[in-house]
Amino acid sequence: MRAATLVILAGTLALAGAVAASGVAAPEPAPAPQPVALKTAASFQSIKDPAARSVALFTEAGKVIQSPRCLNCHPVQRAPTQGNDLHPHNPPMVAGDSGHGPAGMPCFACHGQANVPTWGQDIKSIPGDPKWGLAPAEMAWQGKSLGAICGQIKNPATNGGKSMAELHHHMAEDHLVGWAWNPGAGRVPAPGTQAQFGELIKAWIDTGAKCPKAA
Repeated sequence: MRAATLVILAGTLALAGAVAASGVAAPEPAPAPQPVALKTAASFQSIKDPAARSVALFTEAGKVIQSPRCLNCHPVQRAPTQGNDLHPHNPPMVAGDSGHGPAGMPCFACHGQANVPTWGQDIKSIPGDPKWGLAPAEMAWQGKSLGAICGQIKNPATNGGKSMAELHHHMAEDHLVGWAWNPGAGRVPAPGTQAQFGELIKAWIDTGAKCPKAA
């Protein structure tokens, strides 16, 4: 064993002994963020009026749509936000023409194909996905009521030209959408599961795709 290693080891042991002698317990790690539950589509069957049930289904799905995991990538100002408090992205970033960052500074300069753990105190992982980027400008949601978001989602002019069937497929099976339930260490996952979310969206469509009142 090298002398430098022995010095480091001796220092570590001395520090541990001093902490033990002081009677001060080492700080406990912060508890892992806990996901929020999501009701199943079947739990809304007791609402007999289809229109009222449709609104209730979308309101439940709205727990996902308006969660930080989704809102951070659906900003109105075309600049991503971060965290549960939707604070500005650090370093400052904009969508650019492609939605994947400006020329010379693409999202993939920092974000890879998958989440990467870090050793930081504030940022415990860097999120990633093969399609990492901002949602299209017409799908900007931050600061809007759930009713207004609902209108955007079901309108082909503001949802990328998707039919209702395509919209359901996107919500229920898209890999980047699915990242919201696998966001990496230090982030609270979106409520429920992607399968439950997809079922809520399908039931919402089947009951007429009614929207809550837009504020």
